[in-house]
Order: sequence, then structure tokens, then C-alpha cells
Amino acid sequence: MNLEEQTCLVTGSSRGIGRGIAEDLADRGADVVVNYRSSAAEAEAVVESIEADGGTAIAAQADVSDFDEVQAMREEVVDAFGPVDVLVNNAGITVDKKFENMTREDWDAVIDVNLGGVYNCTKTFFDDIKESRHGRLINISSVVGQQGNYGQANYATTKSGLFGFTRTIALEMASSGSTANCIAPGFVETDMLEEVPERVQEKILREIPLDRFATVEDICGIVSFVASEESSYMTGQVIGVNGGMEW
Repeated sequence: MNLEEQTCLVTGSSRGIGRGIAEDLADRGADVVVNYRSSAAEAEAVVESIEADGGTAIAAQADVSDFDEVQAMREEVVDAFGPVDVLVNNAGITVDKKFENMTREDWDAVIDVNLGGVYNCTKTFFDDIKESRHGRLINISSVVGQQGNYGQANYATTKSGLFGFTRTIALEMASSGSTANCIAPGFVETDMLEEVPERVQEKILREIPLDRFATVEDICGIVSFVASEESSYMTGQVIGVNGGMEW
């Protein structure tokens, strides 16, 4: 899965799954853009890690929910590496509450980042991806978008919305040979999972046939495959990486 001469942008990649994806793409030869909203030090640490392993990367600040900031980020990326070949829409937030307690502000905050950010980034880099000889749009969803989850009506809505968006963009890009796919991870060992109470983690674990949470590496390998030439005949798909959870 060689990605040499490919420019890959991973949104929200200063930590967690995004960081792992960025580092894995760089390991496979891609020039990587590490996008972040506010954690500049963490993003620079990812760049340093990539460069220490012989890779090439830059950190690029942009709040994905702000279209003007995303447009400015494209200029920075093109100046450094040229047009983007692979866009990984990974950035996302949660504001968890039971729906009866959820305010419109709670709803809008998650929608603006998790869906609005996907629109902004895909719109900004759409022509780059479509015109690339190796164009890939990869949207990171969640098993929560497939199953729903207590207290996450806003988050589940955004993650399920990516399924229809991905399928539609796949159809619209198909004539160019570029692809769009969606990866729906299960519960992954990240800081976000650590914040979940232990009793809830135990309940979730009982629902996973493989009897373990995913590692970041479990997700990265799938993303790199979808970004590679080996996946060129796959488009419009939702790929569940969830340890066998039903949906």
C-alpha cells in the first residue's frame, strides 16, 4: 500500500484516531497535512514524530466548521505540497446529553463540526480529489451512526448522515475514477473512551464479539488500504470496523 507522491490531509489529526491515521499514511510514503483547530503543540508533535521516522508533514490550523479557514488552509497546503489527493474527514466533537435535556446550541455545535466541517472540507478539496489520478475521499463515521447511542442523538445523527453523503459523492465522482468511502469504527481505545465510566465500558465490551476494544492501529490499517491503489474498485461503501457488533 505505497502512497508515495500522494498528498493526504487528515482533519482533526493532532491526537487520537486522527493522529494514528496521519502517522500511518506518512509511514507509507505520503506527504501528510496534520490539521488541528487549537492544539498547535500537539499537531507539531505529530509532525515531529512523522519527520523523525523519515516522513514529510506540515501542521495546518483550521476550524473545519469555518469555511473561510478551510479555504485558507487549502492555500497553505497547495503551497507546501500541491493539490490534495486524499482527504480524510476525521474531525469531530461530542456534546452528550439525553435528548430531553439537549439544547439547540448543543445540537448545532455537533452538527456544525461533524457535518458542516465535512461539507466545508469536501467542497474546498473536491476538485483536487476529482482531478487526481488517485483521488480518495474517506469519511470517518462511527458504529454509533449505525446503532444509535443513549445520550448521543446529535452525534449519531451526524455519523449516520455521512453514509448518505458518502454514497452520493461516490456516484458524482465515479466518472473521474476517484472514490469516496466511509469507515465506521467501533469503540476505540482513545482519550474519549477513557472518559466513559468503567461500568459503561464493561457493558459495551459485552456487546463486542471479539471481546476487546479496537486499537488505533486497527483503524489506521483500514484507512491506508482505502487510500491506496489497491482499493480502486471500491466506492460508496460503509466499512464497519467494530469487532463484530451488530447494526
